[in-house]
Amino acid sequence: MTTVTTTAPAADRTDAERELLARVPTGLLVDGVWQPAADGRTFAVVDPATGETLLDIADATPEDGVRALDAAEAAKRGWATTPPRQRAELMRRAFDLLLERREDFALLMTLEMGKPLAEARGEVAYGGEFLRWFSEEAVRIGGSYGVNPEGTGRATVSHKPVGPAFLITPWNFPLAMATRKIAPALAAGCTVVVKPAELTPLTTLLFVDLLREVGLPAGVVNVVPTTRAADVSGPVIADPRLRKLSFTGSTPVGRTLLAQAAQNVLRTSMELGGNAPFLVFADADLDLAVEGALAAKFRNTGQACTAANRFLVHEDVVDEFARRVTARVEAMRVGRGTEDGVAIGPLIDDRAVDKAHRLVTDALDRGATLRTGGHPVDGPGTFYAPTVLTDVQPGSDLLRDEIFGPVLAIRTFRTEDEAVAAANDTEYGLVGYAFTEDPARGQRLMERLETGMLGLNTGVVSNASAPFGGVKQSGLGREGGGEGIAEYLETMYTLTPDPFRSTTTEGAAR
Repeated sequence: MTTVTTTAPAADRTDAERELLARVPTGLLVDGVWQPAADGRTFAVVDPATGETLLDIADATPEDGVRALDAAEAAKRGWATTPPRQRAELMRRAFDLLLERREDFALLMTLEMGKPLAEARGEVAYGGEFLRWFSEEAVRIGGSYGVNPEGTGRATVSHKPVGPAFLITPWNFPLAMATRKIAPALAAGCTVVVKPAELTPLTTLLFVDLLREVGLPAGVVNVVPTTRAADVSGPVIADPRLRKLSFTGSTPVGRTLLAQAAQNVLRTSMELGGNAPFLVFADADLDLAVEGALAAKFRNTGQACTAANRFLVHEDVVDEFARRVTARVEAMRVGRGTEDGVAIGPLIDDRAVDKAHRLVTDALDRGATLRTGGHPVDGPGTFYAPTVLTDVQPGSDLLRDEIFGPVLAIRTFRTEDEAVAAANDTEYGLVGYAFTEDPARGQRLMERLETGMLGLNTGVVSNASAPFGGVKQSGLGREGGGEGIAEYLETMYTLTPDPFRSTTTEGAAR
């Protein structure tokens, strides 16, 4: 039975919530100055747990987007020539201050996105690690120098910032997706324009205000929240001064942005949709597999590109696996993320609830068995009961579409080949999960699964020190790790003559 906590309307907000919201900037940040939109328009940011407005913030126009790029262009040379150690120390100060204010950022994410407060605290820790990791990478941008194969000259390979970057972040991880893009750009010496998701812009606004506080120069980071995403993004992407585009979001939108970016041959990083398989073999440690399933499916209320979407369980263990998972899911408490003991927060909006219910209904109509959940939750806010389905039939929409909700859908397999074929039967390839006690099988899966990442006997793969990204329709490029900063650097090769060969007297230098 799903347990739902009561939610709090705006009039019942705690003093801490009201005080925090009063400190969140509500304007655009352009050239170091908080300011209104050019036409004065604003839009409401809503608490999905209550439906109440949190704040009204400036709604950027296309003109504002271009002005933000003007500021990034003007600051470009100064930031690129700032010594790497200075860039690194500024980012480290930001990391330290973020951790000092972890409770503020965690609460703000819970208010605007809905995730349980404990998970929001985890996101602060995870998001902060990108600042720490890339502060360390900033001073390790290297190159090479050596004799060319013919011995006639010296080849130097160097790296420099790609130039102004346009960063488009999603709503589901408001802090981590901002730091995962902003931190490597700053470390590489790039200036940026950030367009946060209109559903959850508040965390980004508070974070960039923190960057100003630790001394980031004006114009290095500019922020343009807007409800007119295509209108604002179009002129920025079309501007020849822009040299880099990074986007996290849906594959259809990513395709559109790639087509626009092609006109100016922009460097692009695209972290797009996912349809992650979760394989449980007959020899799996079921205790470990159940814990991994709960983490991979229900973290962030299932609203993650890395969320397990298709549970493929060996027929010999499916009954026991489903029994254990269902018992755990039935005990999950649903409610506003600020309430104690809540495991499942709201979905981001009504459309997300409708999508989850449509996918569940389709699966049931095709013969799936409902173990628990399977319905929207009555009352204020946009909640969907955590759900477990078994006997999911091939052709069901939820095996093809990214669910982005708390729905765990199980189908069976008999052989390893069958499991791999089913796992790869998707246009996406962001991440996969597999549970087996056979080391050789684990190695085979590393080579056979068509994904950019693999959680082998673990349900969480993300780490700031590791390259995050996918294959096929799940995107291009990588974020995090050493690969993450390379996405913001151009490579230059220079050839010079052999310094030991005189241009006037052959061999004089020798």
